Amino acid sequence: MEQVRVAVLDGNAESGKEIAEALEAAGFSVCIRTADGAAGLEALLREKPDAAVLSLVLGGLDGIGVLDGLQQAGSRTRAVVLGSFAEEEIIARVMACGAKYYLIRPVSPQVVVQRVRELLEGSAAPKRKSAVKLEERISSIFIAIGIPPHIKGYGYLREGIRLAVEDPAILNSVTKGLYPAVAEKFGTTASKVERAIRHSIEVAWNRQRTEAINAVFGVRVYIGNEKPTNSEFIALVADKLLLEGLSDNT
Repeated sequence: MEQVRVAVLDGNAESGKEIAEALEAAGFSVCIRTADGAAGLEALLREKPDAAVLSLVLGGLDGIGVLDGLQQAGSRTRAVVLGSFAEEEIIARVMACGAKYYLIRPVSPQVVVQRVRELLEGSAAPKRKSAVKLEERISSIFIAIGIPPHIKGYGYLREGIRLAVEDPAILNSVTKGLYPAVAEKFGTTASKVERAIRHSIEVAWNRQRTEAINAVFGVRVYIGNEKPTNSEFIALVADKLLLEGLSDNT
């Protein structure tokens, strides 16, 4: 059986060696090991490993730069990121750049191996887990741009986006199609759904996470205090998810 190939990009050479050895002991093939971000990105794009463990602190190009490079190239390599920073903005930026896990140091090599295993097990059965993955990705986007899960519109907005991914044509009839569908699921009215979703978007934009919002969508959608309408926001997220190949039907 072909070994799963993993890259290790760690600015700390000793830590990188320990993680690589733990991965190999667990049956993975470590095809790249470097402390240099620029060289690591080049190797990742060339070798196309199944997964990458990378630290935020690297020589030449930092971890976020590597993630950006992978995203721009449409790489399918899945990333586990290691960092010493617990700041919400940094974590949001890392997740917005496509990382699947962010582990705060100190962390044992065995935990890193387990997260890599979980990450790759998730990709081994995409049909069975597609709906869960879609929900998780929507939630990660909400976390990145600052929509808190405790507000009522969070669930409404997530369901609206799921419906738009499943049937993009529903965006042509948000008022008469999408809102009533969400309202029926939650036992409320279409007007309350519309207001709650609008409030959720306002909360995110009022937090002014400019870099996180633009990092999520890959374009500059944030201009001053301007915010997208409900349908514009749902369309932006749904389009991003469709481009990533996430839907309940895949």
